[in-house]
Amino acid sequence: MNLNTLLTEARNPNTITIDRQSTLGIVELINQEDGKVAAAIQDILPDIATAVDAIVAAIQSGGRLFYLGAGTSGRLGILDASECPPTYGTDPELVLGLIAGGAPAILHAIEGAEDSPTLATEDLQRKQLTSADILVGIAASGRTPYVIGGLRYANSLGCPTIALTCTPDSEMSKIAKLSLTVLTGPEVIMGSTRMKAGTGQKMVLNMLTTATMIRLGKVYSNLMVDVQATNLKLKERTRLIVTLATGTSQTQADEALTAANGSAKLAILMLLTNLTATKAALLLQQANGFVAEALTLHAKAK
Repeated sequence: MNLNTLLTEARNPNTITIDRQSTLGIVELINQEDGKVAAAIQDILPDIATAVDAIVAAIQSGGRLFYLGAGTSGRLGILDASECPPTYGTDPELVLGLIAGGAPAILHAIEGAEDSPTLATEDLQRKQLTSADILVGIAASGRTPYVIGGLRYANSLGCPTIALTCTPDSEMSKIAKLSLTVLTGPEVIMGSTRMKAGTGQKMVLNMLTTATMIRLGKVYSNLMVDVQATNLKLKERTRLIVTLATGTSQTQADEALTAANGSAKLAILMLLTNLTATKAALLLQQANGFVAEALTLHAKAK
């Protein structure tokens, strides 16, 4: 392994004197470097859109989205996957995050686990990965053996693969069917890829799942209409979503939510069409779960 060839392991010339700065100077330097991340992502937006289309196609065909990574990259994948069920009402098995070293590695660094390419194969076999699924391998360096092993195994099954890295011409980018390379550059502290690289990866993962959920009809306007009200905050958010989408009172929203068995999407459609829960549900089914499309169908039927 030659770390000198990796962009993420290069020494940042802009922060060489960071240890002699005031506290304000330190955070200003960090902020200046963080400001470069969004521009790096902008450069690959067409590739990200292509990745989203591939993920949507896989899910619509009955497949699942897998994230695979080690260390910070693995944790970021797990974080993104774990937010999908409460935010968008997805099945917990639809978006899955796997990390080298398993569950203990989420809280504690298990650095040696990332060096085994066979561990990923075993992890994916336990989850019964198939060609219908889609796999996103995440590694700032683009050379993590655990992720490389997982990408190769997925390729052998005919499973679509995506590499999310922060180093140009990486091994992972050559193995995966599609490469998302976010060139965030040298870190503020040399090699600390939980910083800019991690931020870049998190932003891309946000885009992948958010855009996918929009394309799957889980958003109306900019409202998360498939939110699962599993706690007091989310119950209040669900009510707010219904009132904002329909312009009705909280009392009306509560009544509709009760009739809709807690579904914000169904409650919104009921209030905007004056349909019963049963008829609104049928209309929503005809519109493949898209509220805007359901409203269009209702208007045409008048």
